Amino acid sequence: MNILEQVLAANGQFMERFVEGVHYCPENSKLPNRHLAIFTCMDTRLVDFLEPAMGIKRGEAKVIKNAGNSVTGPFESTIRSLIVSIYELGVKEVMVIGHLDCGLAHTTAESLIQKMLIRKISPDAIKMIEAELRDWIDHFHHPIDNIEEVVIKIRNNPLIPKDVPIHGLIFNPHTGQLEVVVDGYQACI
Repeated sequence: MNILEQVLAANGQFMERFVEGVHYCPENSKLPNRHLAIFTCMDTRLVDFLEPAMGIKRGEAKVIKNAGNSVTGPFESTIRSLIVSIYELGVKEVMVIGHLDCGLAHTTAESLIQKMLIRKISPDAIKMIEAELRDWIDHFHHPIDNIEEVVIKIRNNPLIPKDVPIHGLIFNPHTGQLEVVVDGYQACI
């Protein structure tokens, strides 16, 4: 059974437990009832682990993920998601959560480019993104430094209100422990 078939089979089992008219999970609003946005890494070890370690349940927070919880520009997808979360969905605080042992810290632009070339990606296509790729990946050396830099980028973005605390935390994907790197309340008006 391939991955798609596995997912569809699991969904079929899920739907068998769903009784029409009775929700399997409580109905939730699209508005996060803790008024919180979490921006974190896409690492598989965080799935079904980070939110429970934070006491976050379904419907309580907006969760935004990308490789290395990175922000690369003033209006890239993370910033756009935060703007919608703040202005349309009632988010009042943001937590940038990196994690120890991040795979991006061990990646280089050159190794990624070589893997792309092996997979027959056009050198012309790579040239289009090479400078941004090098700036992004080769700049990421340590998750804690990245958290501090991302918090500053979000805090200084002219589209993010100054009264929104931007916290920075580091997560241990082996134990579930969280530690504060940046206390966003200290920087708010």
